Amino acid sequence: MARTRRPLAVLIPLLAFLAVLVPLGAGPAHAESNGGVKVMPLGDSITDGFNVPGGYRVGLWQKLTAGRYKVDFVGSLFNGPSGLGDHDHEGHSGWTIQQLDDNVVSWLRTQNPHTILLHIGTNDIYGSDPAGAPARLSTLIDHITAQAPNAELFVATITPLGFMDSTVRAYNAAIPGIVQSKVNAGKRVHLVDMYSALTPADLADGVHPNAGGYDKMADVWWRGLRSVPGSIGNPSFATTGSGAHGNGSAAWAA
Repeated sequence: MARTRRPLAVLIPLLAFLAVLVPLGAGPAHAESNGGVKVMPLGDSITDGFNVPGGYRVGLWQKLTAGRYKVDFVGSLFNGPSGLGDHDHEGHSGWTIQQLDDNVVSWLRTQNPHTILLHIGTNDIYGSDPAGAPARLSTLIDHITAQAPNAELFVATITPLGFMDSTVRAYNAAIPGIVQSKVNAGKRVHLVDMYSALTPADLADGVHPNAGGYDKMADVWWRGLRSVPGSIGNPSFATTGSGAHGNGSAAWAA
């Protein structure tokens, strides 16, 4: 890449990246527990929902609700619109893999999630050692699975960037092998291909998804969760009529 010939092409995405260092609408979690299966959205500003408050969590919550799944998002942060029924999460704007790793054991002890949605590595692409990001991710996964061995951990490839695509691809290409090595070791780790679901057209600023991009992320998470029995429990329903079976009809509970 001839950086001296295209200074603005490099500067603009870097300015977008710097914006993730200032969280918008984030605050301490309000612990909106509804007694459902505990799911921890874990990552950086894309989990937080930069540009679109709540990010993919809004669409995922709506799919869970429509599917009659009772889920409790958990985390130390809180943000999103009223249409998001549970605002808790662990999406830390501007954070790298190492920063998550430095804190994740404490969060897991506090929240005790049954399911974890991990999307991390975007900020490592800008760092001094992007080539070392896969090894850092592997270590993070080891720490998560050691602290929460019975949790279902979904590890996503990161979404595209409007630049540095070869670096993103190199990082993402290492993730399937990392996940498979954990599976071979008996860990409850699952691969989610997020990169192929979005294109640069789904980005608002070259880094963060726009509303349509976040909706695509929600769909990928939803399909991934549905593919692992028990990761989000079972749909709740109530029978109608008298007795356990009543008149043979069933109505989905709201």
